[in-house]
Amino acid sequence: MIQGIGASAGIAIGKAFVLPNWEWDLPETGIDAVDLANEFERLYEGIRTSKNEIEYIKNEFRDIVGEEESSIFDAHLAILDDPVFMNEIQGVIERQYKAAEVAVKEAIDHFVTMFDLLDDEYMKERAMDIKDVGNRLLKHLLGAPEVTLPSDAQPYVLVVKELSPSQLAHLNPSHVLGVVTMLGGKTSHSSIMARAIGIPLVAGIEGKLEIPIQTGDMLVMDGETGQLFVNPDQQTVAKFECARTEQQMKKERLELLAAVEAVTKDGAEMRLSANISSVKELDMAVKYGALGVGLFRTEFLYMDRSSFPSEQEQFEVYCQVVQKMDGRQVVIRTLDIGGDKQLDYFPLPQEDNPFLGYRAIRISLERQELFQTQLTAILRASAYGKAKIMYPMISSLEEVRQANQILRRAMADLDARGIAYDANIPVGVMIEIPAAVTIADLLARECDFFSIGTNDLVQYVLAVDRMNEQIAHMYHPYHPAILRMLRTTVEAARNAGIPVSVCGEMAGDERSVPLWLGLGVHDLSMSIQSLLRVKHRILNTTAADARSVAEECYKFATNAEVEKLLTDFNESSRAENQNKPVEKGKDSHVS
Repeated sequence: MIQGIGASAGIAIGKAFVLPNWEWDLPETGIDAVDLANEFERLYEGIRTSKNEIEYIKNEFRDIVGEEESSIFDAHLAILDDPVFMNEIQGVIERQYKAAEVAVKEAIDHFVTMFDLLDDEYMKERAMDIKDVGNRLLKHLLGAPEVTLPSDAQPYVLVVKELSPSQLAHLNPSHVLGVVTMLGGKTSHSSIMARAIGIPLVAGIEGKLEIPIQTGDMLVMDGETGQLFVNPDQQTVAKFECARTEQQMKKERLELLAAVEAVTKDGAEMRLSANISSVKELDMAVKYGALGVGLFRTEFLYMDRSSFPSEQEQFEVYCQVVQKMDGRQVVIRTLDIGGDKQLDYFPLPQEDNPFLGYRAIRISLERQELFQTQLTAILRASAYGKAKIMYPMISSLEEVRQANQILRRAMADLDARGIAYDANIPVGVMIEIPAAVTIADLLARECDFFSIGTNDLVQYVLAVDRMNEQIAHMYHPYHPAILRMLRTTVEAARNAGIPVSVCGEMAGDERSVPLWLGLGVHDLSMSIQSLLRVKHRILNTTAADARSVAEECYKFATNAEVEKLLTDFNESSRAENQNKPVEKGKDSHVS
């Protein structure tokens, strides 16, 4: 058995297809000075063609998995616009009289080597994006064909040294059972995409193979545990075939819960909503039983374009969402760019730490004309459904008051134009900064609701970048400090008589269910893929047991103790109810 990194869950059993590494036949001779202009034109044409191709791949992939995952390709487009990367290429052509393709290859090697020398796994994985973009550019400069995968053979497990997002976007899940990569880890863009489209992936096995994997070898892989078996015995194959069958049966059982209300065995009701980035995701959200949209990430409306969207363009999208949800609540978060979300047509200043810099509500309050346009569009849509407005990254009461002042201006504008809107539209804030938690009692006096964004809250409280592999092991959602922050926020909301929901990844972790029931939080919003798992967990517990577990969690002094208790409680309940059929009776109401 080879122990790799479990990067995308799922079991795959099949024969290997080994994809050869990129190899380029580059010209050895230099160019004449008179040919410099021609080389630059070839380079620029290659860049234009590469950009068009990346945009096409991005749009195709977006139709499959949605806006957020497809935005990975924005990083690739940014590389082709990066002045440092482009200056490196141009400098080699101009000063060393080398062909464009040679200059591109040298630039790739230079930056990849530089990133690999850094003691930072995240930066090493970003080197993969440089390779991917550079090799695409080389392909166009050399007129080389794409490396094709077999499409008429039996489904296979793809084995490759490293898999680029572009290559992964071209994979057909019906042909590819799973992927094994020599390099990479959980935070690589390819791993994120593999999880989005449901392809099992085991990464990081380089140096662990005694004999290289050959095309035709039988492989058994578990993308959750990272285990890989090469030419295993029949007993191992049979064991994992049973596990794979059980996974499929579990998935089918979960799908039966879509129309069942999320109610504990002793009658405590939970409201499960979906986090979405586009209208396209709504059908799947409704199919999986979402009772609303707890987080609509509007920043993706601003991407993939050359200018800010107009009021009318935004209104049409927001209106589609609220109408499609047919009376169910839709929480629309205002523009949250900055950090890792950039707009090509709105360059942000270079910052040492952009996640603590000019972003989200800070941009909106400075660019008030843009903010008012968005608020006006949301208000107009509120006349057609149950919309709510939520401000991101709030750290002070002044920010809420200033945002509300701009909201009132938007209302006055609509009044003057005679356009209908919900004058009592609920307005809330995301609690995702420690400062917001400590003044939650003050914020609650001027807000209609809270939504706890656990992703940022955890990393800000613990000062841990969860995308940095080197310190990712320190990202602990169940740290006692986090539990105290959650309790403080919920108590402030309860004392003020306003509802509170959770919309971060903790909401989609079924182990967290006892915490929410213990705190009295009954409104959770999560990724669509998490809805049925969390519902299953709710249906198979009692609020009384959950409260008892939550009380114990708050007595612990370490993350490990909390996580162990929640995991053990989850596993014991899972074992007890593993083969129990879905009942449509007193404890499981069908809507």
